[in-house]
Amino acid sequence: MVTRLDALIDNKIAQNLFIWLLLFLILLATIQADNRWLAALFVIILLAPPVYINNIYILPYIQKNRRIFVGLFLANLILWNTILVYILTSVLKQEYKWTMWINFVGVLFLALSFSSTIKLARDSFYRRQQEKDAELKLLKAQLNPHFLFNTLNNLYGLSVIKSNKLPGLMLTLSDLLRYSLYDTQETLVPLDKEIQYIENYVSLEKIRLESTAKIQFDKNGDTSSTQIAPMLLIVFVENAFKYLDSSTNSNSSVSISVTTTENEINFKCSNTYTSSHSNLKKLEIGNSGIGLQNAKKRLGLIYPDKHRLEIKSKDEKFIVELTLQVKS
Repeated sequence: MVTRLDALIDNKIAQNLFIWLLLFLILLATIQADNRWLAALFVIILLAPPVYINNIYILPYIQKNRRIFVGLFLANLILWNTILVYILTSVLKQEYKWTMWINFVGVLFLALSFSSTIKLARDSFYRRQQEKDAELKLLKAQLNPHFLFNTLNNLYGLSVIKSNKLPGLMLTLSDLLRYSLYDTQETLVPLDKEIQYIENYVSLEKIRLESTAKIQFDKNGDTSSTQIAPMLLIVFVENAFKYLDSSTNSNSSVSISVTTTENEINFKCSNTYTSSHSNLKKLEIGNSGIGLQNAKKRLGLIYPDKHRLEIKSKDEKFIVELTLQVKS
């Protein structure tokens, strides 16, 4: 349960105001001037622009390119240090001294370093919380109970007529459960295992659909040496079967393809639907449930700036295209 205090602590505006208030009190206690209140406020006003420029525009480069980050950090430091000295000497008519420039460099460097450390620590904390939340949702969504219920019913029907398909399908369900419960504990799994899981899922869906839909699954490239986050692709496959209209349309189909290159995974999944589908709006905007939202969140956490996801509808087909940049 989230209390008002928790909400206040998590509020970024409140966090920033608290830090600036704390710094204001520190300056108030340390500044030796005739009007300490005005002097402390003046310092806060001058420090705020370089700090926010650093946190918003420069700090993200610390993960992308360290050299660019260092260059922009120093440029920001020197630029605003020069501006501060100019304001003091030309606007406030203070006598210029080299020690003034050096002192401001030290103050600005400490302010930028302190603010960067706080932001990195806060972002790291939020990221870990999001990862835990995503992991929890993954555990909850490891196997759709409705899918499992239908599969068991279908297997029971096959057992009644003593079908020779039953032993193989029971092994398929066993493999599905094993992967869902155990292999997903890893951060990354071999792409082969993820594909095998999808194939098992599709083979069980074929029992439900019988011959009412055309199902195609293509694999291209070397999947043995590539790794992927577990249970990432199955969400889109589940949606394809969930929203497939196979009751009245003889042309119903699901098409799945996984193509790998040296450093990319290209996944495409499409299914037919009818224009009268009650959930068409949700499909078009990509908000078809917690599973899809969780997949987007996991993509942002595990593959930041290394994925491209496109969800669209065209010619009564719902199409998902996902490209992942990976290392073999």
